[in-house]
Amino acid sequence: MRIAIVQQPPVLLNREATLRLAVAAVEEASNHGADLVTFPEAFVPGYPIWIWRLRPGSDMALAETLHDLLLKNAVSLDADDLSPLFDAARQHGVTVVCGISERDTDFSRATLYNSVVVIGPDGALINRHRKLMPTNPERMIWGFGDAAGLKVLDTPVGRIGTLVCWENYMPLARYALFAQGIEILISPTYDAGKKWLGTLEHIAREGGCWVVGCGLALRAADLPEDLPGRAELYPDPEEWINSGDSVVITPEGLIEVGPMHAEQGILYGEIDTSRVGLARRSLDVAGHYARPDVFQLKVNANRPSPVTFDHRQGDDDGPVGPLTGAP
Repeated sequence: MRIAIVQQPPVLLNREATLRLAVAAVEEASNHGADLVTFPEAFVPGYPIWIWRLRPGSDMALAETLHDLLLKNAVSLDADDLSPLFDAARQHGVTVVCGISERDTDFSRATLYNSVVVIGPDGALINRHRKLMPTNPERMIWGFGDAAGLKVLDTPVGRIGTLVCWENYMPLARYALFAQGIEILISPTYDAGKKWLGTLEHIAREGGCWVVGCGLALRAADLPEDLPGRAELYPDPEEWINSGDSVVITPEGLIEVGPMHAEQGILYGEIDTSRVGLARRSLDVAGHYARPDVFQLKVNANRPSPVTFDHRQGDDDGPVGPLTGAP
């Protein structure tokens, strides 16, 4: 099975333009024989890079301006904002994994989530996972996710699951996927560097699974010229804001392809899922190496609802029954 990791910059805060880039990347990857195409964390409409440089208080006005643009360009799954990417997956018969900033449409319609979607080769959305815990200043942008999408999925390329960036540091989240027989762990991320790569190598060895790190390679020169605060926050056009470091790691914890450092393009690799069983022969943390008599993990996979409307029948009321939000 051939995998393609798209390490190309989005058109920051422009959903439509970024989706055009994503569609073109899917076509290019498919033409190079890819069965699975992956994109970085929050690729549509771009990771909110400014959160790591803005100062609380004195930069509030700029933060609000940027957040307003992010809200307007975030992805609504109910509004079919990702339909170009769905169509591309179906047209080329590939599985697509893509990070998005997702806008809630069930309740307040103003909260954003750091989400990753899995699209099947038939163009159907087969999973949405919302990042459980946004990291540090990310909590000013995204709400807390849940475990409703913490799933391992049977796909034509193998049993895949996703964890976003520092979710990979959450041992219980990893274990929840290991226990579902994951073969390929896909990690859209904004992190990069030796420590991050070491983490992914450990996870591959721990889980006896392939690990795919999907990094963002972004220079200051890639930012839109009209981005508010660009000149103040990123004055050096030659600066690498993020170096990418996309990588494919074997179930034995060895780097197979990459890291693709300070370079933009598509990284290709070959994955053989039959190696997963052999890697777990001596260490299967959710199988023969587990001790359920000593340790047990309970996962709440329900999507919590902040409100439930209980309509009581009266003279002119409608039918009795609860009205709840999306499951």
